[in-house]
Amino acid sequence: MSLDTLSDQPLVETDRFVLRPVRLSDLGALRMYAGDARVARMTASIPHPLPPGASEAFIERCAAADREEDVWVMDASCDGGAEFMGQIGLTRMDRNQSEIGYWVAPAFWNTGIASDAVRALVEANPMKNDTIFASVFQDNPASARVLVNCGFEYIGDAETFSVARAAKVPTWTYIRRLG
Repeated sequence: MSLDTLSDQPLVETDRFVLRPVRLSDLGALRMYAGDARVARMTASIPHPLPPGASEAFIERCAAADREEDVWVMDASCDGGAEFMGQIGLTRMDRNQSEIGYWVAPAFWNTGIASDAVRALVEANPMKNDTIFASVFQDNPASARVLVNCGFEYIGDAETFSVARAAKVPTWTYIRRLG
């Protein structure tokens, strides 16, 4: 499969931007934004500092036929905006469920980009899920507001390991029933 496009992953349109599959040309922006400690510390899986080759390996995983997660880039270039504002993904789970995860580049924080992306992806429901889960770090209430504003319901507290923090971090867990 080409690293330039993923033909089996649909485009999802919003009023302000498009969610499109990750492509090789995203490498520079991905390195810059994922390498930002402010972004990495709010995710479970992005290490900080970002090791050499991590961004390339991520793009290769996104293109793999047997991938466990579909990832989209928030791209406003069709309207003269930024080509890479962040990313959002759905990780496959059993029983027709998935987990949504997202991050937005710091230059676009507090602009509603995350809410628009989550809402659009949930409405498109490209995996035809019955249920979508999400979790956010408890020290990131802005991400919790995104989920609540997009119809997710709080279901409890948990914790997860953050690679960038090298520690377990308390989380809030949310659910959105679609079926």
